[in-house]
Parts: sequence; structure tokens; C-alpha cells
Amino acid sequence: MKNMFHCGDIKTFVKKVTEQDIAQFESGAVHEVYGTFALGRDAEWCSRLFVLEMKDEDEEGIGTFLHITHHSPALLGQEVMFSAEIIKLEKNIVDCRVIAKVNDRLIAECSTGQKIIKKEKLNLLFESLK
Repeated sequence: MKNMFHCGDIKTFVKKVTEQDIAQFESGAVHEVYGTFALGRDAEWCSRLFVLEMKDEDEEGIGTFLHITHHSPALLGQEVMFSAEIIKLEKNIVDCRVIAKVNDRLIAECSTGQKIIKKEKLNLLFESLK
């Protein structure tokens, strides 16, 4: 694992809201706005940008938590700017605070956690659960 980042470092990601991102369940579409579940996926992606640079070839990141406070809707076609800031970096733990905005409007505040683990260890864990 490469240790090139520090607490306070930031990664950004821009996501345009599409039909695939709207709030929908088995019963159909709820609202034609950015769904909280899609927002969570993209918040995790933004924080994973750190992990992609940190992990070695024989390692992988695995999520440990995701918390979302959804403040305001993002409409179809709007661009959401995600900013992930490292708030904890200890050994193989990477925790981030993620802010999502459309222009200056706060869409969501999130926190994410990931661990970087050897792929072999992950595969053994997954196999033991079958």
C-alpha cells in the first residue's frame, strides 16, 4: 500500500444526473430526481479515487460504512460536484467526508469508510461465507 495522502487531502468528481440515477424501486420511479442510493454510490466512488492510487496490485479496497444526509434534490441533467476529504488515515483505513453540491447548493453530506486489504485475504473471506 502506498502512503501518499494525508488528512485534509481532497479528490473531486462531477456526476451528471441521468435516468439511471433517479429514485426508483421495484414498484417503479418515485421522483425524477437524484436518488439517495445513487448519490451514495457516487459518494463512495469519489472517496475510492484515493484508494485506487493507494492500493498495490495485490490489494483491493472494501467499504466499511456509508452515511448520507440528503439535504436538497438534484434534478435530471444537473451536474453534481462531489468533494471527498480524507478525515482519517490510519494503517489501511481511509475514511472520508464527502460533500455533494449543485453549484453552491448543498445536496448532501456523506461519510465513507474503506479498508485496503490483500486480495487473497478478501477471497478467503468470501469463500468462507459460501
